[in-house]
Amino acid sequence: MTEARQDAAPGGGSSRRALRSGAIAMLPILIGIAPFAAVAGLAGTHNGFTVLETAAFSLFAFAGAAQVAALDLIGNGAGAGVVIATALIINVRFIVYSATLAPMFSDASVKQRVAGSYLLVDHAIPLTLTRTAEWTRRDKIAFYFGACLVFWCTWQVCSFVGSFLGSLPNTGVVAFAVPISFLALLAPQLADRPRLFAAIVAAVVAVAGADLPANLGMMLGTFAGIATGVAFGWRAAGEKSAS
Repeated sequence: MTEARQDAAPGGGSSRRALRSGAIAMLPILIGIAPFAAVAGLAGTHNGFTVLETAAFSLFAFAGAAQVAALDLIGNGAGAGVVIATALIINVRFIVYSATLAPMFSDASVKQRVAGSYLLVDHAIPLTLTRTAEWTRRDKIAFYFGACLVFWCTWQVCSFVGSFLGSLPNTGVVAFAVPISFLALLAPQLADRPRLFAAIVAAVVAVAGADLPANLGMMLGTFAGIATGVAFGWRAAGEKSAS
């Protein structure tokens, strides 16, 4: 009797197991996310927000780096337009994420779509796509919500705790831990030339534009990576059809 794979499709009527699988899959990533969330909480109290105001802001603007940037801008007296524009620019990548998840949510209810868009985080995308490839849409959605919910709970708790602290922790540790959590997800995806070259080009462009304002370097890197992946994908498809 063969042992069942841990990430195998849960089977009929077992969305709870899919939900639990998503939560378990996200747990290792939270090691790098917890200190980042604490920094988000600290950013609120350091910029004149009370602990409760910081918690409310975190619930309303659950947005990672954009959340920290918005708090800093508000603390420095920036206008509402600047704060909103900055947050939107930093989070423009979620347009790509949403398009990626759209087929999975094509038959979902309005409530599921709204909840899914609110809970959307970077790490949940590769986890869901790689671990639920052969699953039914219902189980894929359940896995996605499991991963996102445990992330959301961790973020809110650590942000709330961080807002009580009197000074920022060593940001070097946070800057190291968060990218490592993303690299752990990225590495298994680099299985073919289009993805590998897309990652290389995106990284080079993002690093080259690191000093550009409004986080423009990251956005340019994102679009450059997408364009590279598409170009190599088309080339590979053309070579395959010609052979």
